[in-house]
Amino acid sequence: MPRTSGVLHVHSCPPAVVPHVEWSVAAELGVRVSLTWTAQPADPGALRAEVSWRGEAGTAGRLAAALRGWKVLRYEVTEQPSAGTDGERWSVTPTLGAWRSTTSANGDVLVGEDRLRALLATTAGPQLAHGLDQLLGAAWDDELEPFRAAGEGTPVSWLHQVV
Repeated sequence: MPRTSGVLHVHSCPPAVVPHVEWSVAAELGVRVSLTWTAQPADPGALRAEVSWRGEAGTAGRLAAALRGWKVLRYEVTEQPSAGTDGERWSVTPTLGAWRSTTSANGDVLVGEDRLRALLATTAGPQLAHGLDQLLGAAWDDELEPFRAAGEGTPVSWLHQVV
């Protein structure tokens, strides 16, 4: 499997769930995990953490799935493109659920030709803009942006997946 890297951003986590998040990440990466948690100003009483990881292609999806059972979390997992695989971003919120996108090397959301053709064939006028917003995950960006901004400048650790 090609090797890649990415970042897990836990934007908002109740303190009681912290050990479960660390156990889930550790189980997926196969390494001991102790994240650096800080207060999340956008959600008083909640905590946030970021961790950069290195592992096999597809790790972002596996991390997103491992955390998906905790419905109170807000998080994103990114994965850089690697040989033969596209990059991806998973965004998850308690109200919206999960959204996944393919990403370019610089992190832009990529929308496939078939999805764009289907949108153009079925929508027009103001609905076209709404359809594009859905394809680009605008609702997730809108909900997560205050949590992203509140975490700027926080420490990031590196984890390496065991192979």
